[in-house]
Amino acid sequence: MKVKIVQSLLQGNDVIANSLREEFKRKGIFVFNIISSPGAGKTTLLENFAKIIIGRLKVGVIVGDIEDSVDAQRIESSGVKTIQLNTKGACHLDAGMIKTALIDFDVDNLDLLIIENVGNLVCPSDFDLGEDMKIVVLSTTEGDDKPKKYPGTFFKADAVIINKIDLLDFTNFSLEKAKNDIKTINYKAKIFEISAVKPETLYDFANFILDKVRWKKSLVF
Repeated sequence: MKVKIVQSLLQGNDVIANSLREEFKRKGIFVFNIISSPGAGKTTLLENFAKIIIGRLKVGVIVGDIEDSVDAQRIESSGVKTIQLNTKGACHLDAGMIKTALIDFDVDNLDLLIIENVGNLVCPSDFDLGEDMKIVVLSTTEGDDKPKKYPGTFFKADAVIINKIDLLDFTNFSLEKAKNDIKTINYKAKIFEISAVKPETLYDFANFILDKVRWKKSLVF
C-alpha cells in the first residue's frame, strides 16, 4: 500500500536525521534548511548572506537541485564551501543525501551548515534533515496566497522571509495579508522582509542567525 511505503520512507529518513542531529549537537553546528518555490530568490539570498558572514563564521552550504550546478557555483563564488546534490527527479533532499554530502566537509571546523532544498513548497517540508530550523522564502512576485495554499510548509517554518520587497509596488501582493496568514498558521514564525539583491536588507536576518549559532555553540561542553 502507498501509505505504508510512505510511512516506511519517512521513518527510515527520521532515523538518519536523528543521528545527524546528534552529530550536529556534539560538534556545535547550527543547521538551517531553506525552502521555497522555484524563483523565490533562495540562491541570491544565500549569495549575499554569505558575503555578510564570511570571516565571521565557518560555513558550509549544501545545494539541492534536480539537475545542474549553477546555484552551487553562484554561492561558492561568495567564498563558502558549497556541495551540489542533484536529485535526478526527486522533489526534495533527504537525510541520507545530507549524510553523504557531509563527507566532503571538515565538520569539526564548521559553525553553520546551510541546506538549500529543491525548489518546491510541498515535499521538502516533510523530510527531516537533522536541521535546527526550517526557513521558508516567499517572494512578492509569487502572490500572497501561498501561506494558505501550502499551510503545512508554513506551519513547520521557524522563520519566513518575504523577499523582493523592492518589487511590491509592481505586484498585487498584500504584505499585510501574507503576514496575517502566516501568523494565523504559525504564530511563532519569525518574519523578515528583505530584498535579496540588496545586502543591506539582510542584516537583521544575518544577526538572527549569528545569535542562533552562538546559542548552539554554548551548548557544547
